[in-house]
Parts: sequence; C-alpha cells; structure tokens
Amino acid sequence: MFVFIAFLFFFSALFAAGYMVWVVPQQEQNQTLVARLRELRARNGIRTRSSPDLIKHEHRGPLATLGDFVQWLGVLRRLQDIIDQANMKYRAAEVFSLTLIIFVVLHFGSGLFIPVLAVRLVLSALVAFTPIAIILWRRNKRLKAFEEQLPDCIDLFNRSMKAGHNIHAGLETISTETADPARMEFRKVVEEMGLGLQLDTALHNLGRRVPLVDLKFFIIGLILQRQTGANMVEVLENLSILVRERLNLIAKMKAHTAQQRFSAALLCGLPIVFAIGLWFLKPEYLVLLYTDPIGSKVLTYAIVSEIVGILVVRHLASPKF
Repeated sequence: MFVFIAFLFFFSALFAAGYMVWVVPQQEQNQTLVARLRELRARNGIRTRSSPDLIKHEHRGPLATLGDFVQWLGVLRRLQDIIDQANMKYRAAEVFSLTLIIFVVLHFGSGLFIPVLAVRLVLSALVAFTPIAIILWRRNKRLKAFEEQLPDCIDLFNRSMKAGHNIHAGLETISTETADPARMEFRKVVEEMGLGLQLDTALHNLGRRVPLVDLKFFIIGLILQRQTGANMVEVLENLSILVRERLNLIAKMKAHTAQQRFSAALLCGLPIVFAIGLWFLKPEYLVLLYTDPIGSKVLTYAIVSEIVGILVVRHLASPKF
C-alpha cells in the first residue's frame, strides 16, 4: 500500500512539473496570438461576430491536460496518424493517457486476487489496449471501404478527363458523385486547392490520410500528368482494372480458405475456453498454476506461447497482395 501511494505521489509531481513546463507557456502563446488577431480585426474594421475564425481549434476532452504532457514526450505521432486515418476526433495523447491509466489501475487492482505477475501484466495490457484496438478496427474498416471505391473513382476521373475537363474538375467530380469515405477525402483535396494549396501538396496529404498503395499510384499518375502533360488516361484505366482484379483475388482466397481460418481460430481459442470451463467446474485443478512456483512458470510459458501462436497464425492467414 505504501508503494502504491508513493507511486501516485511521484506521478502527480511529475505530471504537475510537465504541466507547468509545457502547457502553461503554450496557453500564454495562444492567448497572445488571439489578442493580436483581435487587434488586427479591429484595426481593419472587421466585425468579430460575422468574420470567420482564423485559428484552428482542437477538440479537447477531459484528459487533454495529461495528453499534452504525454504528447510532449514525442512518441505519439504515429498514433495520431492512425486516428486521423480512422476519421476520429480524438487526440493521440488522450488515447495514450487513457490506455496508461487503465493499465495502471488494472495492474494494481488485480494484484489483490491474481498473485502471478505475468498474468496481471498480460490481462492489464489486453484490457488497456482496447481503445487502440477499436481505433485500428475503425481505420482498417474505413481503408477497406475506400479501397473498394477506388476503381469507380478512377473510372469517374477518366471519364471526366475524356470529356475535356482538367484535373481540378475531375477531382471535384469525384468529391460530388461518390459516397463516403472517398467523397470526404477528395472533398478535402478540392477544399485545400481552393484555399491556394498546390495540387502536388494536396495529393500528398491525401496519400498520408489514406495509406493505400493503389491510391499512391493514382496520385503519382496525376502528378506526372500535371508536370509532363502526358496522357495518363490509359494508365489509369489499367490501374482500375488491376485494382478490381486484385480485390476479386482476395475475395476468392477468403472464400477458399474459410474452413482453414475457422479451424485456426478454433484452435487458438480452445485453451482459453477450456481454462474458463475448468475454473467453474474444477477450480482446484487451476489453483496450482498460480500458487505453486513451478505452476506459475508453466502458466507464464503457456500464455506467451498462446500469444506467439496467435500472431503466427494471423500472419500466415493474412497474405499481402
């Protein structure tokens, strides 16, 4: 108990120091910038209520302060990219802070009834990883939907180019004639170009928000067409056919390997189901796994082997095309 109180005291002091060093100066800079913009508007005779806001505001949740300190550590750039690709409004620092809090609370809370350290660590890590797992699931689902829409978007762009339109008009056609998520992403490209951003930069931003190989080929084709003036319609038509054939191949592979993937999932979940059944039917059989030192080592080895086996089977069942 004394160790837990000391840990909380140390963590609170560290958090307070980080807040004073990072958040307070940043808030003062933001207030200074807002004051200068208001002064500039008043000097130019612009009304504040009817004029658009020139400052980009971020959604700040209840863990924003802790998130600012974690973001100051510089380890969350990749996580923020994943959140943006999932089209979610969270901040990476807040998600990481929530994950850390869940892990610490579960680790010390489960110590009251789970004496094995390895089991506590694995259980706490799995539960704490749940927010990130949900974000990854939303990201993969959105990227898959975009990938399925990409051939139709390329065909629509080709028809617009054959009709004599320019690249900007072709991208605007995609942003109005397709469904989400393709419509949302291409609309961002059109809006960025409307605000004065170069076509190359807007397309590179699109590739960063949607990291698909086929989309990168499409972006490279548009950039080459703009820089060299070449006819890229035939190349894009071949790209559309290639994407459709690859999606059909993936669908056929999933259909032919459905039984094998089900068997792999059954084998991976069987030890967990068997352990839960023994816990309710014969709990004395599992007592030795966390009361005896040798049993704790065997349980730790079993958990590590189960996780490694699941990762290996998942890697073999998910080939890349």
